[in-house]
Amino acid sequence: MYTFLQKMWNKVLQKIDTIPFIQYQQDLAYQAAVKNHIINLPILAKSDLDLVEKIKYEGVVITSLEELGVPSTPDILAAAKNLITKIPPNTSVKKNEFVIHASSQQIMEHPAMFSWGLEQRLLDIVENYLGLPVAYNGVYFRRDIANKIVQGSRLWHIDREDRKILKIIIYLNDTNEYTGPFQYIPQDLTLEIVKALKYTSGYIHEQKMREFVSPENYKSCTGSAGTVIFAATGSIFHRGKLPIISDRFAIFFDYSSRRQKKRFHMANSLQNHNLSMLSQNIPKHKKQYIYY
Repeated sequence: MYTFLQKMWNKVLQKIDTIPFIQYQQDLAYQAAVKNHIINLPILAKSDLDLVEKIKYEGVVITSLEELGVPSTPDILAAAKNLITKIPPNTSVKKNEFVIHASSQQIMEHPAMFSWGLEQRLLDIVENYLGLPVAYNGVYFRRDIANKIVQGSRLWHIDREDRKILKIIIYLNDTNEYTGPFQYIPQDLTLEIVKALKYTSGYIHEQKMREFVSPENYKSCTGSAGTVIFAATGSIFHRGKLPIISDRFAIFFDYSSRRQKKRFHMANSLQNHNLSMLSQNIPKHKKQYIYY
């Protein structure tokens, strides 16, 4: 009930934000916050700065675990390998269910998975993209089922909880056009469609989307196991394409700004008591990304 009420409150706030005067005041406050934070942005290596610029321009950057070279990657791969065996196969899926998430308990059994999202280099990249202090909203380990269910995140949508949201996605198995790749519409086209639809939030069915853009403009993020996607899901229409021939395993890391999270309900992937247990082994300076 508590989560339901918070989600309803989010919808009320989103409606309020469409009022021109309120929207104008929010824009001014946001722009001031970004301007004031510029001097505090972490300094990036040129390769990471280029990555951020590509995200800002296109909305998505595709790389790999090998290219990123994050020190704790072997730990997360070992955890993922173990978790894959514990996520039930599609024979146990309930009616109308198209994705199975690892439980909080399963994530707690593999703390390296949560901690990977707190690697300082990744946080610095995210902060430079957001332009504001980072809120780490946690990690989601998911198995997307190869079935014919088209609903929820399999429909076109933009994440609207914050002005900018960044997700880092790791594919755990080879992913092609037939195994449920992350799919998006480039930012320039997204802006045109948002205006044409007068879009504020919610899901758009494929038939409706084709009235405004040709499927030839859809971009599918394919790649082998270990592919990493940086996706600005608050700025692009995106969806998980329907997997046809096999299930897709992936890990999602979710980031927003602290400024917006104070206003909207943006729940962490783990409950507070689990976060408290995990944070005992997290360096003090990194706890600010979870608590503030």
